Amino acid sequence: MPVTEPELDVKVVGKAPVAEGVVLLSLARPDGGPLPAWTPGAHLDLLLGPGLVRQYSLCGDPGDSSVFQVAVLREPGGRGGSAYVHDRLAEGDTIGVRGPRNRFGLGESSRYLFVAGGIGITPILPMVEEAARRGCDWRLVYGGRTRASMAFADRLARDHPGRVALCPQDETGLLDLDTLLGDPRTDTLVYCCGPEPLLTAAQERCASWPKGALRVERFVPTARNDAASAEGTGDGSGDGAGTGTAERAFEVELALTGTTLTVPEGRSILEVVEEAGVAVLSSCREGTCGTCETAVLSGVPDHRDDLLTEEEREAGDVMFICVSRARSARLVLEL
Repeated sequence: MPVTEPELDVKVVGKAPVAEGVVLLSLARPDGGPLPAWTPGAHLDLLLGPGLVRQYSLCGDPGDSSVFQVAVLREPGGRGGSAYVHDRLAEGDTIGVRGPRNRFGLGESSRYLFVAGGIGITPILPMVEEAARRGCDWRLVYGGRTRASMAFADRLARDHPGRVALCPQDETGLLDLDTLLGDPRTDTLVYCCGPEPLLTAAQERCASWPKGALRVERFVPTARNDAASAEGTGDGSGDGAGTGTAERAFEVELALTGTTLTVPEGRSILEVVEEAGVAVLSSCREGTCGTCETAVLSGVPDHRDDLLTEEEREAGDVMFICVSRARSARLVLEL
């Protein structure tokens, strides 16, 4: 069920380049008070202006409650968030934040393999520090276009000699995922973040690994296969499960308000619910941030997000209503 997250004003107390095209923002409460706690893998909503809300991974020290740190890559083809941070946001400015929240948390394991590409190092950085703090066996393989474009590279190599492999593409070529991931291991969790080709390649090579061994985080949504979504569950569970098409209309019952709404083709549950006057916390509207997580009380969701694990999809007790639809004719949501 979505929870109403308070918005917090923070002051930009630091803005510094940490790589080619990457700036590190340090954010603190204006009154110097403690910030909300977070764990490695968490991200934060930056409320940069009307309609300009962007999510960035926290890359600082979870043990330091005085400051949030996020690293922002300038994206020439982006939607305006990175340009605003790079060109307009300055030390001394005040912005709003929401969160943190975490759908990419560091699980328990005796051994970790971290694979980062480009700005994908940001959620991985505090994971590496946490694995080191726990005394675990771990390794980081970090690739980027050039050494100058790889944020925190020198720091990682200095602080963790022998455990960090830096692989600038112009020096070493693409990451050798066949060697890294070719042999499945039962004692290792793999965390991967970076551009979509890297994530796709990692998923392909980890297909024979134990279920749940690979965990990825995306900054942009994948291209969803509607034809596959149309197949249904085929198990006969729920209200009409396995009989619908990917974009057919369906009903949603809002259990807390007693309202039943029809979600037509081409519209999201979130849009229809908002139009009915029900306030739902949301942000990315792409199935990547986790803000609109909603409990499912009945029915079978058609998951189209990039967040849930296979086990969570099979359980079917939560969904992200900004992108996901229904396999059953009706869903009952805790709204």
